[in-house]
Amino acid sequence: MAVVWIHSAMNYSQLIKPIISNVPVYVPGKPIEIVARELGMDPDGIAKMASNENPMGSSPKALSAAKKALASSYMYPENSALFLRTRLAEKLGVSADMLVVSAGSNEIIYLLGNLFMAPGVEVVMSKPSFITGKIVTLLHGATPVEVPVKADLSQDLDGLLKAITPNTRLVYLPDPNNPTGTVISQEELDRFIEALPEHVVLVYDEAYREYRSQIPDVLKHIKAGRKVIATRTFSKIYGLAGIRVGYAVCHAELAALVDRVRAPFNVSVPALAAAEAAIDDDAWVAMCNKENAAGLRELRAGLEKLKLACVKGEANFILVKFGPNSKEIFERLQKRGFIVRPVANYGLPEYLRISVGTREQNVGLLAAVAKILAVLSAK
Repeated sequence: MAVVWIHSAMNYSQLIKPIISNVPVYVPGKPIEIVARELGMDPDGIAKMASNENPMGSSPKALSAAKKALASSYMYPENSALFLRTRLAEKLGVSADMLVVSAGSNEIIYLLGNLFMAPGVEVVMSKPSFITGKIVTLLHGATPVEVPVKADLSQDLDGLLKAITPNTRLVYLPDPNNPTGTVISQEELDRFIEALPEHVVLVYDEAYREYRSQIPDVLKHIKAGRKVIATRTFSKIYGLAGIRVGYAVCHAELAALVDRVRAPFNVSVPALAAAEAAIDDDAWVAMCNKENAAGLRELRAGLEKLKLACVKGEANFILVKFGPNSKEIFERLQKRGFIVRPVANYGLPEYLRISVGTREQNVGLLAAVAKILAVLSAK
């Protein structure tokens, strides 16, 4: 006898896992093309200073390698990323089996969710911190335990330690933190890692590490057998955000477990080639670091001259307190051709996050902010 399906008004939201309804949606910075279409503007006249991309572009060595690799795009990539892991291992002074290559460092956080997170499991993190940590936790029905940052918006390491319980499996610690840009010193990091109990794994997110004046050595803890996984990316200073490639460094046992839940062929042929070439582009990294430091100083000085409070940080962005008018200022900046990032979804409704741009973009943004503030004060 044939089965007859009775169609009803049931929708997809009634069919999915209930926990999905409570998961926040990741909201990226608006692309230039979308803003241009919405506002009827010329895309060439818009500066995107919202997503912490490298305004200098991509590593030339990486671009050249990616273009060459396109000829092999009809073939699947080498699944273990052996050549990239080998080069990274040489550069970092670790063994290749301590590395996992991913489609951006974001993917590592999702893979760790597959490994560690389930109902009843707790994941400790700062509030605010990069929202992917919370999203992944909720996706798996685990509990995000959020510890408020300090008054200066730096992370409360003692508070994070106090929040750990027997149910905690991961502590998510971005450094520099996003969206605040605040950093943790070597001494603070050492003390924090040494205080972690044996049943907890530290996820140390280093997406913006190359922009720091002094980069803490986390690898010494990993080599010593501590339960730490460091996530890194080629999206920021190497300018490969659109290609999607990152990696993690951890104990070989954990790397093998992460690899077990990784999708096959997760990183494309051009991405692998680009990352392998980018590793040796030290001149590019040095140039971008210098330009970013100068741009950060310029933005901070200009914004503080306008009596705006800037959070002290070291990344390729700056968090600025605009007050109750932040949403209106964001919209007015967009109409003037500057896309910045509202951070109300991080619990910071009075702030905007501004990515460091080129010299021309930084000067233009400061002039636009000054004009907008003058208009608002005249109301």
